[in-house]
Amino acid sequence: MGFLSSVGVEKSEVKKHFVRHGFIFACTDKSEETLLSNRIILTGKNYANKLFAVKEGDFIFLYNLDKDVLYGTFTAKGEPGYDKDIPIFEGRYPYYIRFETTQTIKKVEKASSIFRSLNISWRDILTEKGALLIKNILEGRAINRFRKEEIVDDKYIPPMMTTTLWDYPYQSYGYTKKGNNKYPGVTPAFIIYNLIWRYTEPGEIVCDPMAGSGTTIDVCLEERRRVVAFDIVPTRKDIIQADARNIPLKDETVDLVFVDSPYGDNIKYNDHPLNIGHIPASSEEFYEELEKVMQECYRILKKGKVLAWLIGDQWAKGEYIPVGFKIYERLTKYFSPVDVVCVVRRNQASNTPFWHSKALQHNFYLRGFKYLIIVGKDESVKKKGTKIRWNFYER
Repeated sequence: MGFLSSVGVEKSEVKKHFVRHGFIFACTDKSEETLLSNRIILTGKNYANKLFAVKEGDFIFLYNLDKDVLYGTFTAKGEPGYDKDIPIFEGRYPYYIRFETTQTIKKVEKASSIFRSLNISWRDILTEKGALLIKNILEGRAINRFRKEEIVDDKYIPPMMTTTLWDYPYQSYGYTKKGNNKYPGVTPAFIIYNLIWRYTEPGEIVCDPMAGSGTTIDVCLEERRRVVAFDIVPTRKDIIQADARNIPLKDETVDLVFVDSPYGDNIKYNDHPLNIGHIPASSEEFYEELEKVMQECYRILKKGKVLAWLIGDQWAKGEYIPVGFKIYERLTKYFSPVDVVCVVRRNQASNTPFWHSKALQHNFYLRGFKYLIIVGKDESVKKKGTKIRWNFYER
């Protein structure tokens, strides 16, 4: 990927932060000794995003689910990694973080009752105050009581969505800005976060051909994905000037494509004469131009990988236009459907008493959601799923 190297967006750079957090990871009787003796935490896909939130110097604790025993206090050593050939447990748990300890390992029994008394779960990410609280418990010291919001940082990373209704109240998360929340139609960062942890592994390549304010870049770099981003009018130096209908990448070089396209001509992004956002969604030309983008996405995407397209319907000038259905119809000419997600719209300019009043007065609905259409390149996307034994329920 020489091209990616030449534009300087291949290297995964994680911004340093100076706020320590605490992480509790689970083990069983079978894995406890191996993890403690190797000074390593291993996990599979389920908790990979949590493990990759660990930074060097953070607090780590190990919780044996079988014995209900908590061990600590450890300190994260280095940054998290991904190695599908790691020679422990035959590589079944390829995400890892190493840790160290400068003192005798402490343990406390009946850990679940401690978690209940603190109103926390071992799955939570702890603030520094929360981590020090657990450390003091392990060392048998008296502890002060704190409110949950003081010891749990529930905004450090967004939740992994498990249904087809995605709702997160903030555009960004964590301690570093993702994109520019002042940019018209800025992409919510949690969407990118969920997509890359679902469909890519660390080190794989993500492409955003309509990058806007660069939300995709910021999320990918923090989560250690390589990223290449284009826009017809770049808003920052790490976005390359290019038309999404002619993406300057070789065939089948990308592991995930994310597109947050215009929904019509409702937003004035810039004055570039070739901007698709100048074409109204009521015109067939709008869909014909976006179909050219779809063809380019298909060309650059590797086989078996996915494209995710964020789009919303329009109601304008007395007319409802099902933009999402039209985009889905065009996408499935080239790709196999994987799923469709409903993304709740937040902080819209129309979410005011004035517009709610107009919606009632003129008998229309304000747009409350967007479609996240997820499609795959060729049938192998479907075949990669786990075998499932279906049950049928009697009424």
